[in-house]
Amino acid sequence: MFLFKNYFLASAPLCCCILIFCLSCDPGTDGNIDWPVYSGDPAGNKYIGSGIINKENVINLEVAWTFQTGDMRQSPPSTIECNPVIVEGVMYITSPALKVIALDARNGTELWRFDPFEGSGSFGENRGITYWTDGKSKRIFYVAGAWLYCLDAMSGSPVETFGAGGKVDLYEGLGREIHHLSITAPTPGVIHEDVLILGSRVGEGPGPVAPGHIRAFDIHTGQVRWIFHTIPQKGEFGHHTWPEDAYKNAGGANSWGGFTLDEERGIVFCGTGSASYDHWGGDRVGENLFANSILALNAITGDRIWHFQVVHHDIWDYDIPCPPNLVQVNKDGKIIDAIAQPTKMGHLFVLDRETGNPVYPVEEVPVPPSEVPGEFSWPTQPFPPPSLRYARQVFNREDVTDVSNESREYILKTLEGMNLGNLFIPPSLEGTTVMPQFNGGTNWGGAAYDPETRILYVNCSNEPEWISMIPSEPEENISYFRLGQRLYGTVCSGCHGFGNPQNPGSPALDKLKGIREERTKDYVDSVLQHGKGQMPRFSMLGKTERQALISYLWEDGRENLIDRDSLQLSFSGEVPFVATGHNVLRDPEGFPASKPPWGTLNAIDLDAGNILWQVPLGTYPGLEKRGFEPTGTFNMGGPLVTAGGLVFIGASLDERFRAIDKDTGEVLWEFQLAAGGYATPSSYVIDGKQYVVIAAGGGGKPETAPGDVYYCFSLPD
Repeated sequence: MFLFKNYFLASAPLCCCILIFCLSCDPGTDGNIDWPVYSGDPAGNKYIGSGIINKENVINLEVAWTFQTGDMRQSPPSTIECNPVIVEGVMYITSPALKVIALDARNGTELWRFDPFEGSGSFGENRGITYWTDGKSKRIFYVAGAWLYCLDAMSGSPVETFGAGGKVDLYEGLGREIHHLSITAPTPGVIHEDVLILGSRVGEGPGPVAPGHIRAFDIHTGQVRWIFHTIPQKGEFGHHTWPEDAYKNAGGANSWGGFTLDEERGIVFCGTGSASYDHWGGDRVGENLFANSILALNAITGDRIWHFQVVHHDIWDYDIPCPPNLVQVNKDGKIIDAIAQPTKMGHLFVLDRETGNPVYPVEEVPVPPSEVPGEFSWPTQPFPPPSLRYARQVFNREDVTDVSNESREYILKTLEGMNLGNLFIPPSLEGTTVMPQFNGGTNWGGAAYDPETRILYVNCSNEPEWISMIPSEPEENISYFRLGQRLYGTVCSGCHGFGNPQNPGSPALDKLKGIREERTKDYVDSVLQHGKGQMPRFSMLGKTERQALISYLWEDGRENLIDRDSLQLSFSGEVPFVATGHNVLRDPEGFPASKPPWGTLNAIDLDAGNILWQVPLGTYPGLEKRGFEPTGTFNMGGPLVTAGGLVFIGASLDERFRAIDKDTGEVLWEFQLAAGGYATPSSYVIDGKQYVVIAAGGGGKPETAPGDVYYCFSLPD
């Protein structure tokens, strides 16, 4: 083992500057506090400097108002992941159908709404908007489908001088023709001076995938001001970590989790995802910079200042799911401006903000090699100190659930023949368990940071899943149904899932199959060819493959064999092995395969570099009734920390919203939402009254029932 130094300076060290304090830490002259940016401030710290709601009075918290968007979808279930932005008494939210809605933040009265799809009923994920003003104009930027929109914040009307009639085509300006591929941006960008810096979500499958290059757009015209190639081109740093011509067709390495910004230094930070294909990289031999990397870029020019790769040659789908928090660390009596990066692995990397040097040592640890033919996995992976590994990263037979003897025996039987063990066991032909699972650890919700105490609060999930690899070329005499089942696991299950038996009323796959009650096969075939809303097009699938997927959804075609001459899988030659999907590993009752806790909230002392406390986050009501203490659950969405001594968080499968003592982890208050709060809450103060708001949108990756309600809480008058 040795100290990990995988960072590179592209410029001389910057001069020291003061800490960026969050915009919402201190009240303005009128006593109001806004939440003007996604995650509260450019530093991404999800902190409000108000103690109006505090540990002593939070028990009295009550619903101030609710707002129902009116556009959720049951099949497949829609979701809301929006972190509301609140500026000068106006709240800006997004809906399941990707509308932007402006509300009076005092009472939830609707002021205006904008529908990018004009009633066509397109759905997807959106985490919020970007607000900008120069004191005269007020604008909102957000993405729906493959379009970046610019709206007048007062009326919701498109700003006609931006792009083409108020919108910019995200397919343009990436350096190669990708209109047949998928691109969108569910997480809002960040503005520095007169540029909007924006990432993207692109495909992750084995077929052709768009590159995840980062772009900055002129906020007035929509023109691209700069582009950073996350898959380096010839002559660019990092090109040597890929095959020679990979930049011409490789995809992924995208920043889908958003950005944080050091305004004083003019540095924008982000994390990137894995390169495609997610689970086999024999066609992208090398470390694959700048995939799975923390990036520090000059916000005006896009030039690289430093980078730090957290997974080399990713074959697990361990994207960096969120941007780093901008923090401070008191180390050996010296205050260091730093960044703290949570990950899907449950690793917290703490790095110097100007140089990318680790504040706490990082080691390159040997990991097992892949045995899948043609794969060249990387021999080591970076690990922070054990004290900064906050998720469970081992799954062996002794870690199997003990909620009942029946559950334990069922899981042990399921695991027979699979590879078990530590983090970073490669996917295999016989089957491999993955802990944490592909969704984390920590996901897009990220962490909250208290600048007064330098404590970071981050939630994570502790569930295993399993993955196996199979030849991409189908076997002889395969039926339409069986081919469709295989294709679903490879290209669809990452978004639509396989269903969650703990939520039998709304497993995602069953809901998706319900489309046959509402739509025709021709309609589904058209969507697969052309996409719709956030649903990408699947250009790698020929007519036979599309028919096979439809047969799987309609549960027919079991006896009809494929004519192999009609197969048109565009990826089978370049990607000889594909995954069977992100397969859930749960007992017959739907509980996770590992021992509890299955989800936790963690408080991490950045000065000491260790975990202060760790408590279960969420519970299963069925186990509660049987006398179990809270077990924690899979969780999705981030925390909010306040000067009043509280951490607010939804995120858990029990669909409850909680206020937690930030010093001890004790639950002080909770509220049962109508649907899962898989979003990050916001807080603001108007006329001396503090509010906390969260979206109860359900659905999404947790595969629960959908919702369309925003809940706003305050203390009684």
